[in-house]
Amino acid sequence: MPTNPPATLLHRVTPGAWTALAWCVSTLYSFVVQIRWPGEQLQPWGEKSHRIEPFAMSSREQAMLLLAAVLLAGGCRLLTRRPVAAVTLLVLSALVLTNGPLHTTSIAPQQYLPVCVALCFAAATEARRTSLVAAGLASAGLFGYVGVRLALGFRVGTSVEAVVLMMIVVAWLTGNSRRREREHTAQMRTRVAEQAVTAERLRIARELHDMVAHSIGVVAIQAGAAKRVIDTQPEGARRALGVIEETSRETLAGLRRMLGALHDAESGGGGKPLAGLGDVDRLVENVRDAGVRVDVEWRGERRPLPPEVDLSAFRVIQESVTNVVKHSGTQQCRVSVVFRPADLSVVIVDSGSGTGRGEGTGYGIAGMRDRVKLLNGDFTAGPRPEGGYRVTARLPVPMEV
Repeated sequence: MPTNPPATLLHRVTPGAWTALAWCVSTLYSFVVQIRWPGEQLQPWGEKSHRIEPFAMSSREQAMLLLAAVLLAGGCRLLTRRPVAAVTLLVLSALVLTNGPLHTTSIAPQQYLPVCVALCFAAATEARRTSLVAAGLASAGLFGYVGVRLALGFRVGTSVEAVVLMMIVVAWLTGNSRRREREHTAQMRTRVAEQAVTAERLRIARELHDMVAHSIGVVAIQAGAAKRVIDTQPEGARRALGVIEETSRETLAGLRRMLGALHDAESGGGGKPLAGLGDVDRLVENVRDAGVRVDVEWRGERRPLPPEVDLSAFRVIQESVTNVVKHSGTQQCRVSVVFRPADLSVVIVDSGSGTGRGEGTGYGIAGMRDRVKLLNGDFTAGPRPEGGYRVTARLPVPMEV
């Protein structure tokens, strides 16, 4: 079912229709105000023009009104395709109406209202240069009318023309502001989409690093051990090759699960977490085969965790244990997993040299820190004063989980 909200009336009606509606209302108003209604007294400064009779126009006046309507129709049809030409036709329509049936000495604001409506739409939808040309044409029609009347020695209502000029400026500023707002919104959406793509790439790269680095580390150690004892201890070499085979198969299965999860995310499927704390026992078994004993201590009441917390906790343990195997030079480490009501704490401690695991040696420590910070947790990693290395991660857990 559609998720987009229904279009408002402003968006359902075309710009040309709004312009035509403005012309009809403004023209009707121009005629109605000329009628002397029953009981209306004469104003101290004079009476209404007796020459204007809206409902008894001459043939010439009717022809001028029809011409103004035709020019309006052409401008409305061209507004979305050729806004400059459309504004030109609307300006001509206003001038014809002024010099035809209305017989006014100045362009009244309501007569230029359709021009301003069209100019606002043009400024909101077209390029800045195009909208400026349209605004210039609207102003040129106004100044041209004033200039011709002055050249012929006729009266000009300069105060009224100033109001019309202000209407042109306000219409262009309103439309231009709408265009800039729309461009800014589009830029922000593009930026958010780019950031989302970058974040997803980093997440995938982190997953691949955490998964492959651990497995390759175990494979490298077992391969080296098998190479050294293949002639003297065939059984030991066979066990090492078995670990290599099992680790390789698990890594391949993990990569397949990752691709499946990505495919489910693309197609809108739920997808299952790639790993979690339930895989710690298998991790410990693999590392034990590599010659490192891992003692795991579980504290607190174990309970289901959000997938992102479960996966991040396991990756922290996996990366830390892998670093112990590759860098510590020790054969033992301790892992503590503490369940609390509001968070989960993971601590990995070893008694090795504590070297070779700094920030600049790879993506392991930085990747773990990024994982934890993305979940608003706390992460520390560094050598211990008494020797060895310590990694600590605290991951907040929602209370409802």
